[in-house]
Amino acid sequence: MIGGLFMYNHKGEVLISRVYRDDIGRNAVDAFRVNVIHARQQVRSPVTNIARTSFFHIRRANIWLAAVTKQNVNGAMVFEFLIRFTQVMQSYFGKINEENIKNNFVLIYELLDEILDFGYPQNCDTGVLKTFITQMGVKSQSKEEQMQITSQVTGQIGWRREGIKYRRNELFLDVLEYVNLLMSPQGQVLSAHVAGRILMKSYLSGMPECKFGINDKIVMESKGTKILDDSGSRTASGKPVVVIDDCQFHQCVKLSKFETEHSISFIPPDGEFELMRYRTTKDISLPFRVIPLVREVGRTRMEVKAVLKSNFKPSLLGQKIEVKIPTPLNTAGVQLLCLKGKAKYKASDNAIVWKIKRMAGMKETQLSAEIDLLETDTKKKWTRPPISMNFEVPFAPSGFKVRYLKVFEPKLNYSDHDVVKWVRYIGRSGLYETRC
Repeated sequence: MIGGLFMYNHKGEVLISRVYRDDIGRNAVDAFRVNVIHARQQVRSPVTNIARTSFFHIRRANIWLAAVTKQNVNGAMVFEFLIRFTQVMQSYFGKINEENIKNNFVLIYELLDEILDFGYPQNCDTGVLKTFITQMGVKSQSKEEQMQITSQVTGQIGWRREGIKYRRNELFLDVLEYVNLLMSPQGQVLSAHVAGRILMKSYLSGMPECKFGINDKIVMESKGTKILDDSGSRTASGKPVVVIDDCQFHQCVKLSKFETEHSISFIPPDGEFELMRYRTTKDISLPFRVIPLVREVGRTRMEVKAVLKSNFKPSLLGQKIEVKIPTPLNTAGVQLLCLKGKAKYKASDNAIVWKIKRMAGMKETQLSAEIDLLETDTKKKWTRPPISMNFEVPFAPSGFKVRYLKVFEPKLNYSDHDVVKWVRYIGRSGLYETRC
């Protein structure tokens, strides 16, 4: 697997060095410094091959973290480990910078001993690591504490320790969705999909079991609810359902219950975690639509008009709206007029950036621009890159809904009604583009 792990500062000096296999020599350290950190041209690829040695690297602030191997390894797994390792370090001493690494180098070596064994990644769960590795180093444990740690690491519920108590039991759930769209100039959807994440913050006492219900088509059909139309977007009662193409769960979810009962049942980790990831491509509610009109007036002038429409409930407000309209490379000047928000020509990006703080649903606004062009000898036509957009809306564009969220704790004296629950829906733009 991983032959060696090195951490460098921006000068290329080695801060942390750990070699796991004999085939990785000291010259590998210098090879990465010369060919990547001190390279004349910026190295864009995260994987660099030098003399039959592969260097997988990520960068955090001014720190380079590189995993070295001479074997044919799973690249995705190496990057997953590097990202997990940075998250573990951040949970121990905050920001990853040169000063923090020098102050905590003993702790980092202790962490590496636990999470990497002969180059193979082991348990990277922060909650488990913090039970027996503290900021002051390893403390001497009593036999009872050692047995508790062993049972947690090797037991069925390794992600949660026993004896957690809170004065107020609270559960926060965020449905975070990223909408990706490519639309033709005529308004035809060429491709669209939603990538969703369900984030939870759990502040619950004891060992509670949570049950989580969603309006998934499979779940609704299993409950005997007839689907009304062929597309599967609504039930017989008229309630919308979401067709999930694929999903991934946190290790705490009992997959056997999901397959048999189609309910998401789990004992949550303490604090913040990602419960689920999913992807859907059907019946997506597109929050915004951009209608572009580009007209070339001779060789030295161009007129651009962009109409922005919001396609959601009037009671909701879209925020952080930004429309980026590309301009030709030979643009000399731009005269702008927008009915809402502020627009500015950015020469460094070759684009007009139109920003709107807030916009209610079922509204329409527009921007007009007159672009002055410099005459060029090249006969090559402008390729017209697509108009891109950023936004945030307070609903799930896929139609995802939380039907219920229940908490059971038989050992302690609190019921589902005693738990304060908060559910929030956030829709954001992924790669949201309209061709000109």
